[in-house]
Order: sequence, then structure tokens, then C-alpha cells
Amino acid sequence: MVVADNAGLRRLIFLNNTAFEVPGEWRQADDRLVLARQQILAYLDGRRRSFSLEIAPEGSEFQRDVWAALLRIPYGQTRTYGDLAQRLGGARAARSISAASAANPLPLLIPCHRVVAANGPGSYSGGLAIKRHLLAFERASLDDASVRRG
Repeated sequence: MVVADNAGLRRLIFLNNTAFEVPGEWRQADDRLVLARQQILAYLDGRRRSFSLEIAPEGSEFQRDVWAALLRIPYGQTRTYGDLAQRLGGARAARSISAASAANPLPLLIPCHRVVAANGPGSYSGGLAIKRHLLAFERASLDDASVRRG
């Protein structure tokens, strides 16, 4: 489910494991959400690698800094929580990066699935199976594209 208000997209929720009540001022159906649906479906179909949507995630300044860093991770690539901690000044612990990533209100649109632990995939709000699928899907899409060009 994707919800928005006048500022932009606020939440993307995987309904398979989350109970969520939509606040009264948020909308579940408007033109912005039609575009979001189209772009998400195009991504899941392998026809889109990034999103051009107006997003308005709510969070602390630190969380927004982490989410901005997540947006810079290229499609099909990963970074560790430690990598992000170093890129964001080094003073912030990887555990804080992990917590900010877990608080991401727009998973998929802000690609927190591309952040992994040093010893494995790490966690994901949509569940570990979805995270593994998204990472494999993006890598396979890149491999397919390079084969088509070659």
C-alpha cells in the first residue's frame, strides 16, 4: 500500500506482515498514487531502475541523511551499514545506520534493501525473503542487460 498527503508520498507498506491504519489526512487514491503504482509495477517488471516520484518521508535529520545516502546506492549494488557509517562522517555507528534504514517509511522507493550487514543480508521491513528476492532480481536484471548489449 502507498499513501500520500499534499507534501508527497509518505509510506509504502508491505501488507504481508504489517497492520497499518492510514491517518485521516493521507490519501490512498489520487493521481500521484497512480503514477507511483505505475512506476513500482514497471520496476517489478524490470522496465525501471529508479523512481521519479515526489516523496516526503518523515523522520529525524539523521534518518533523512541516511535515506538520502540510500538513494545514492546504484541499482543492483549493495553497501554495508559500516560503509554508510563511514560515508556519513564515520562518527555514526553502523548500528545507528541500521536503525535509520529500518525506519525507512518508503522501502523500495528509498532502496534500503541495498544495505546489507557485513556478514549477511541484514534485515528488511518487508521480510528477509523479499530483500533477498529484490537483490537477486536487480543483479539478474543487470546481468541480462549486459548480455543483451554484448
